[in-house]
Order: sequence, then structure tokens, then C-alpha cells
Amino acid sequence: MHPLPDRLHLARLKTLQLLLLVHLDEKRSLLRAAETLHVTQPAASRLLQSLEDTLGAQLFTRHARGVIPTEYGEIAIRHARVSLTELDEARSEIASLKAGMTGQVALGTEWSAATTYVPRAVTLLKERHPLVLVSIEMEFSEVCIRRLQEADLDIAIARVHRIPDVSRLCYEPLSEVRHSIVGRVGHPLTRKRHLSLRDLDTQTWVLPPRGNVMRDRLTMRFLEQGLPGPRQVVETSSLSITTSLLHTSDMIAALATDDLRPYFASGSLKALSVDVDLRISPAGIITRRDHKLSPGAERMLGVLREVAGIPPGGWPGALVPDIAVISPGRPDPRA
Repeated sequence: MHPLPDRLHLARLKTLQLLLLVHLDEKRSLLRAAETLHVTQPAASRLLQSLEDTLGAQLFTRHARGVIPTEYGEIAIRHARVSLTELDEARSEIASLKAGMTGQVALGTEWSAATTYVPRAVTLLKERHPLVLVSIEMEFSEVCIRRLQEADLDIAIARVHRIPDVSRLCYEPLSEVRHSIVGRVGHPLTRKRHLSLRDLDTQTWVLPPRGNVMRDRLTMRFLEQGLPGPRQVVETSSLSITTSLLHTSDMIAALATDDLRPYFASGSLKALSVDVDLRISPAGIITRRDHKLSPGAERMLGVLREVAGIPPGGWPGALVPDIAVISPGRPDPRA
């Protein structure tokens, strides 16, 4: 094996080698990966050997049933996927420009921002740049950040929670989100005053899956009161399913207050009279530090900052390695 490659060695990398890495990871067989790429197995073996020589490390362990990535291989596969995604994005941008469009952006957002910042920002973007194609996906924060790291999204609006590696992310905080515990209008508990968590312990709850930041905060509040926490639970990541269950049953849920305003206004849901501090750290606009945004994504980032009241260039200090924001007058999202 050669020592670690310099730029001259890296310049020898071929797109076919990147594709081979991805297919080897998926097929775990040199023969099947070669068939997918429409090359012979010896040719695929030579491509892999050349790649390992270039990178100076063994990327796969061969065994009787196929191949398994080494720890070096896992790194190479991850970067190969990102490189291929960016090549595909370049192709799509060029095709869009030829078709008369001015760019595109893929945005992932958690629930609260999906009903507040995102609609206002997208409306503003389309008023100014009507030909920008906007793709929006609503997921939990953990999913949004993972898809951003995998280059499936250009921008994520999410909370940094239980994310193993945030060193390559940039974070610009939005405002703090408050939650209310709610049930349908007419729910037996809506007629009671001064409820406590003990009164809610036996209720059936609609909650997001385990690992969600709000659910963790709610569980902690129960534990602080010496209670085991909700035991009768329906889990869903869908806001529409959650509100439908609330409307048609005596289930309760903890939801962001901003998300509930239309339901409060229409008189279909009501906040229970219980004082539970479910404030959680603010969501933020998150991008990849080492990735240059496309023109369409840059425009989307600009209007998101405008709607959120963030300076055009972002908050000073937003690029520190631990993703904390330490500019004057702004809260530290780790607090």
C-alpha cells in the first residue's frame, strides 16, 4: 500500500470507482457489483485494487461469501455517496437551467417550523424567484439531520439532539418553542382546574417515538415527580394523525403551542390546565459546513434567515466546532 494520497493521487480517482464502492457496500459481492456496473469481475477487482492503492488502505475484507467493508472502507463509502450525490445535483442544476428554471432546493423541517417559518419563507422565495423548485420534507429532527449529513437535503430546520457528530454542521438558532398538553374540547380533564402530572399518569397519550427531544423532556418531568411516565401510549410521527386521534377520542398529547393555534381558534382542541415546563432548546437552520449551496438553496437560506430575523450572513460564531452559537445577545442553545 502507498502512504496517504496527495492531490495527484486523488486526481486519478474515477467515477466508476466511486460507483463500485457504493455497489460493493450494497451487494457485498464483487461479482454482483461488477454485474451492476456492466463490467467483468476481473475489471472490478482491478478498479478496487487501484482505489485501495490510491487511498493507501484496505477498504474491504474478502471472504468466501463476498466482501465486508473495513473501517477505512466505511469512510470511503460515505464520501463516495456524497460525491456521487453532488455530481447528480450538478447534473440536475444544469438540466434545470437548460429548462429555464433558476435552481432548486431540498429542505427538511421538524413539525413546529413546518407550520411557522417554512411556509412564510417559501412564500417569500416564490414571490421573488418563482422558478426555483422547492422540495419540502417534514421529519423528526434526528432524521432531518441524518439526511442532511447524507447530502439528501440542502438545508434542515431541526434541533440538535442525540446527534453523534455535529462537527461539520453550521447552526443558526430560531426562537424557543413552548408546548401545551391538549385534548379535545369536551374532554373530561378540560373541565378541571389545577391538574398535576399525577392526574395525567393514567391517560392514553399520543407521543412521538422514543428518542424524540420533546418526549424525553416529558418523561423527565414525570420522573422528577416520582412517576413512571405515560404507560398507555400511541406512537406516531405524524401531526395530522395525532390531531385526528385527539379529535376522536379522550387521548391527550403534548404539542408545540404555535402548531395548535388553528385548533384553538376553531374550538376543536383545548389546553389542559396543567403547569409543565416542556420548553426545549430552539430548532435551528442547519447546513453542512463543507458544502457550497446551489444558487436555489442560497436563496432559500436567505429568506429563512430573513423570516427568522437572522442577519444575512448568519450569526457571528455560528461556525464554531461544537455547533454552539456564542454571539452577543443570543442564547446558547446548549443551555
